[in-house]
Amino acid sequence: MARRGSGTRLTRTVDTGARKAGARSARARPAVAPGPPFRASGAGTAAAAAKLEYVPPDHEPVLAAELVEVLDPQPGETFLDCTFGAGGHARPIAERLGAEGELIAVDRDPEAERRWREFSAAGPCRTRFLRSDFAPALEGLRGEGVRPDGIVFDFGMSSMQVDAWERGFSYAYEAPLDMRMDPDQSLSAAVIVNEWPQERIARVLREFGEERRAGSMAREIVRRRPLATTSDLVAAIKAAVPPADRFGRGHPAKRAFQAIRIAVNGELEAIDRALPLAWTVLAIAGRMGAISFHSLEDRRVKRFFAEHARGCVCPPEIPVCVCGREPDAELLTKRALAPTPDEVERNPRSASAHLRAARKLSDQATNGNGHSGGGQA
Repeated sequence: MARRGSGTRLTRTVDTGARKAGARSARARPAVAPGPPFRASGAGTAAAAAKLEYVPPDHEPVLAAELVEVLDPQPGETFLDCTFGAGGHARPIAERLGAEGELIAVDRDPEAERRWREFSAAGPCRTRFLRSDFAPALEGLRGEGVRPDGIVFDFGMSSMQVDAWERGFSYAYEAPLDMRMDPDQSLSAAVIVNEWPQERIARVLREFGEERRAGSMAREIVRRRPLATTSDLVAAIKAAVPPADRFGRGHPAKRAFQAIRIAVNGELEAIDRALPLAWTVLAIAGRMGAISFHSLEDRRVKRFFAEHARGCVCPPEIPVCVCGREPDAELLTKRALAPTPDEVERNPRSASAHLRAARKLSDQATNGNGHSGGGQA
C-alpha cells in the first residue's frame, strides 16, 4: 500500500521484543455501515478532518502459515517486515527468530508504530521500527550495511486501515475523502477528485483500477465538484454506470476506490522501487516473499522473480551460450500460493491474495527494472 506518499519520513525507534498485535489482511468487501457522524464543510477540510480514531484490535493475517513455511525463519536470523501494519506476519516470524534474532519493522502509518510498541513489549526477539515507506527504509538499511536473511512484503492496504472508517479507504462507510496511508502527506483523495483534470482522473481509473468506464466516471466526478465525502464519490460513480452494471458484478465503486487509493499513495511506484532495493540488500541464501491482492501488484512480483530466476538469454539459434548469464534466484513458489477455502471462509478479505517467494543465490548487480547485470544479454 509507493512514493508511498509525499513527505515520507524515516525515523527509528529501537527496542527489544516482538509480539503480535493484530494482522494485515486483504482487501475485500467490508460490511456496509455508516461511520460515526462528522462535520465537513468542504473537500479540503474533509480530508484534513480524518484522524486515527478507530482501529479494530484484531485481524487475521493473510497466508501467514504459508509465508512462514516458505521463508523458513531460523533462530538468530534477521528479518525485515516492510509492511508491518498490525504485526500479523511479524509475530510468527519473530517467534521463530528467537532471542538472538532481529526483526526490523517498517511502515509509514503512525498507527502501525503504535501497534509495534505493543508488539515489542513482550516479544521473543530484538526488534526496531522504521516509520517510512519501504523504499526509503530499504535505502537507509543499505547505507547501514544491513543484510537481512528474509524480507516480507504485504502490499496494499491493511484491514486496520479499511476498518478505520474515518480514513476514507472504504466505499462502504460515510467518511471524509482521505485515503492517505501517511496522514502527514499533502495529497489526498479529495485533492485528486476536486483538483485534478478530468483526463488525468480518467487515466488513474483506467490504469490503476482497470475500470472500463473510466471516462464517464471521471466526467461525472468533475461535473459534481466539489466532493467532500466517500458517499459523494460513490454517488458520482453510480451515476456514471448504467443500471444494468450496478448489480451482480460487485460494488460499482470498488475499482475506482482502489485506483484513487493507489494514486494517493503512489503504491505501484513504491513497489517498482522497493523490489530491486530489497533484492540488493537481501543476504545470499536469503528469502523474499510478497503477498499481493490484485493483478497490478502480482504481475510486478511475478515478473521480478522470474527475471532473476532466468538463466541464459541467448537467441535460440545460437547453439552455445555466449551471454554468460546465470540465474541469481531460485523460485520457492513455482506458482503463486492462494489461501485455502477454510481461510477464505474465516477471512473473506483474503480471497484475492497471492504469495510468491524466491531465494537469492548470488550477489549479481541489478538495475532498476530487476534485470540481472551479471552478463551480456
